[in-house]
Parts: sequence; C-alpha cells; structure tokens
Amino acid sequence: MSGRSDRSGGRPSDEPSVASRVSRRAVLERSALGFGWLAFNGLLADRSFAAGVALGSPVLPVRAERVVWFFMDGGLSHVDSFDHKPLLDKENGRPLKLVDKREDITGRTTPNVLASPWAFRPYGRCGRMVSDLFPHIGAHADDIAFLHAVTGPSPDHESAIGFLHSGSLLQGFPSVGAWTTYGLGSEAANLPGFVVMGSNKRQCRTNGFLPPAFQASQFFRSGGQPLADLDPREPAAVLQANKRAAVTALDALFLATTDNDRVIEAAIANHEKAHAMQAAVPDAANLAGESAATLAAYGIGGDAKETESFGRYCLTARRLLERGVRFIEIVKGGWDQHDKLVTDHGQHARAVDRPIGAFLADLKARGLLESTLVVFASEFGRTPNTELFGKEPGRDHHPWAFTIWMAGGGVRGGIAHGSTDEYGYHPVEGRVDVHDLHATVLHLLGIDHRQLTYRHSGRDFRLTDVHGHVIAPIVS
Repeated sequence: MSGRSDRSGGRPSDEPSVASRVSRRAVLERSALGFGWLAFNGLLADRSFAAGVALGSPVLPVRAERVVWFFMDGGLSHVDSFDHKPLLDKENGRPLKLVDKREDITGRTTPNVLASPWAFRPYGRCGRMVSDLFPHIGAHADDIAFLHAVTGPSPDHESAIGFLHSGSLLQGFPSVGAWTTYGLGSEAANLPGFVVMGSNKRQCRTNGFLPPAFQASQFFRSGGQPLADLDPREPAAVLQANKRAAVTALDALFLATTDNDRVIEAAIANHEKAHAMQAAVPDAANLAGESAATLAAYGIGGDAKETESFGRYCLTARRLLERGVRFIEIVKGGWDQHDKLVTDHGQHARAVDRPIGAFLADLKARGLLESTLVVFASEFGRTPNTELFGKEPGRDHHPWAFTIWMAGGGVRGGIAHGSTDEYGYHPVEGRVDVHDLHATVLHLLGIDHRQLTYRHSGRDFRLTDVHGHVIAPIVS
C-alpha cells in the first residue's frame, strides 16, 4: 500500500500515524506558510553556503581569492622556454654524458644533444633567464616564481594530464578546479564557479566523484571560436529559446504527474539556474566595451590572427574574475613536438605569449594580481636530446624534470625554486611534485590540503591523497 488515503476517504489499516509521517522537511514546508523551507532552499542553492556547511571557513590566511590556470597541453619544452641550459649549445650534436639516463619513450630519440633554437635573455630586476619564445611573459619575471624541478610519474599524455589536474593516475578523480569550488564555493550568483576555455578534455573539467555542480562549464565553440562571438539575434539562439519554452512546459506537465515531487522540482530548478547563467555569460564575454588599446594589447583584432583566439580567452577570463568566478582554466593544445620543434613550438608560443603578458599586466593595473593566483603548467617537459621523427628535429616526452611557474596571490615574485642538472634532465635541488603544487595552491587559497576531503566509497579522499607539502619558499 502507498500509505496515502484512497479516493473514497478511507484509511488503510496499515497506514502510519500522522506523527510518524511528518518529517522535519514537512514541518519547514507547512509551518509559517512554508517560509522556513523557502529560505533553507535558497541557502542550499548558494554553493558558497553549501561548501561552508561541509567544510567550514578557510583556516589559513587567504592570500589568493581566485585562480587562473594556464595549461599547455602536449608537453612544452622546459629547456626551450624557462630552464636555461648553456651546455646544450656547447655540446650540440654530441651524445648526452649521463650515466643514469632513462629509456626514451618513443624509441626514435637519438643520444645526441639538441641545442635550443631560441636565445635566452635576462628579464626584470631579478635577471631570470627566459627564452625568445616568451618575451611578453619574461617581462613579468619579477612577479613570477619559477619551479624548475617539478617531477611527474608518467610519460604518457593522458595519465600525466590526469595527474597534473587531479593528483591521480586513475580516472574518475576530481580536477583541481572542482576541488577548489567544492572547498570555497563561488562568489558569482549567475555565473559558474569553475570555467574551462579552449578544451573539452575530461581531465581538465571533471568533477569526478564530487557532486555534478562542481564540474566545469566550458567556454568555447567547436573549432575554438570564442563564446564572446555569440549573438542573441542569431537563428541558433532563437531556436534555443523555443526549445527552452517547450522544455519548461513539459517540465510543468511532468511535475504535476509526480504530485510536485521535491526531487523533480530540484532538477527543474537546476535547469532554471543554468538558464540564468547563460543569460549572464554573454555580457561577461562581450568584449565590445573594451578599449582599442586593451584589445590590441591582448592581440585581438586587426592582423593579429595567431593571438586572436587565445587573446579572447584571456580577456574574457579577466572579465569573469571581476564578476566573481573562482577558478578559470585556459588551455592551449598542440605542444607535442616530436618533430618540427622550431615551427610548431614557435607558432604556439606566439599564440599565447602576448595574451598572457597582457593578462598579467591588466590584472596588476587593476589591483587584481595580488588576489589572483596564476599558474602556468604543462603535463611534462621534453628531452634535451634529439628525436628524429621527421625532417625537422623535435624532442621526446620528459616527466623526470620540468618547469611550472606561478604568479600573483601570495607568491614571491622574481625567484626560482629548485634546479636541474646541466642538461635539464634530472632534479638537483628543490625537487617538487604535483601533489606539492596542489598543496601550495590550496594553501594560498586559505585551505589546509589535509582538511579538504570528500567521503566516497567508504573512505575520505583529498586532492593530495596522502602526499603533498606546501612549497614554503615561494609563499610571500
């Protein structure tokens, strides 16, 4: 029996008493005209409130309020960008003099050293050496902490990307962006707390076993066309509006058949929330109000074809930060240069260097850099020796030592932490791993990485698992 009165008004003999049927939720719904329930529902809809219920307030000083994570997908070469190794020039074409050299990944790599095709120059008062691939980033060397001895556990792209984002080589674990929004919620009422631009890779956006609300919202179109180009007058937008009206009507009909079931109501409310976000996004992504000087600085418009797409992502990111978005990841793929190192690394660097430099300058001018943590990472580096896959030489995967840099919220600028040997092959001092990176990011956000946990499958999980130490020398 259902436990409800039948149509004749009779009461089944096994129906529970009124006292046992009234739940705490029902009391909230029915007392004081239901305003208690409405208020509580409103609070639960606010992810920052929900996170506070689960985790409490940050226990550490908050140095960064938000994060922008630049991900160079494919394996940016550290010895051609931020880890200057003059010995590569001196020994170009000669065999590597390493007794503990690891086996190469592809089997196409020669033992011979490959000099960097790009010159390195000192930048800033700190004099940090940066290659000619990244002159605009190099101009901000005094704001950057370079981690030169980062190590990873895998030379495989998919597992290394997963590890960089989730701290696990296994699938199904939340990304650092999902953990951040789970721990801190979002300050944006009608925008997502976690945004990914430039990629649909699962590892970048996944909420894993965290609730679906913490999955990233993706800001890009097929082929990389920026969301900023959306126009509500387009036929596609009109079609979408018509579909939404139809879905709303069908939702109402279905809800009526469920006797206004609260679970169904919650699902419909989520759809309405998504629509509110969609209405707010075009405004945030509309660059029409930006000055010509700002657009030019980011490499948008005119003849700046190489920087157009990434520049739009960076400028949109700044606008999203201003509107309270907590975590933004911007991805540039294509860095897997087993051959054509000069051609392809050069092309990709030109696409990102100017926009990232403008982004850092823009944040600093607006007083946002000191409260925004900027991370620039790749899943691994590349070998100092040559891979002859094609006519133009390249480099193989190299997870044993590579460079990640951080700037902004709570980071000491103008420093280098750790070092590699003369070939950039092995860490020599200051070795850190991805768990340490994650612990440091959370620390700067005011979260003790050991306390940010989520119970799943009978145990408590955390971003850093049972590992991770804050990289204290780079914290201001």
